[in-house]
Amino acid sequence: MAELSHLNPEGRARMVDVSAKGETLRAASAQAVVRVNAETFALIMAGKMKKGDVLAVAQVAGILAAKNTPQLIPMCHPIRLTGADIAFFPDEASSVIRIEATVRCKGETGVEMEALTAASAAALTIYDMCKAVQKDIEITDVFLLEKSGGKSGDFHRGRA
Repeated sequence: MAELSHLNPEGRARMVDVSAKGETLRAASAQAVVRVNAETFALIMAGKMKKGDVLAVAQVAGILAAKNTPQLIPMCHPIRLTGADIAFFPDEASSVIRIEATVRCKGETGVEMEALTAASAAALTIYDMCKAVQKDIEITDVFLLEKSGGKSGDFHRGRA
């Protein structure tokens, strides 16, 4: 079994030293799914939620989360992001909003955690803005869709 890279010689957590790694173009996409009822879905799509434009606020929250991932996830490196975007795929028939976050950088380590954090924060923002009209909102299917760049190569899971 390979040695765990996030442990120091005393067996305690450490942030991995990536200073010897070369800078490469890296990208990652992650998703989260928010399931609401038909009434809530209609309010979101019509922009009639009392707290404001749900998807616009969730878009900004996701981007902000990507930029601040190292403040939330202890072993994440601060990364100079070159891009972050949030896309929404609403499905009226199932009252679902699928969120896809894509993050890019030129760096020594990947942006998978930034993409996952962005998708999660966008989903949580939708929940926060809609909880006054619906308490049983579900956030599901948070996972990495794909990543590229770096020593470990590319990964493609596909869309749910």
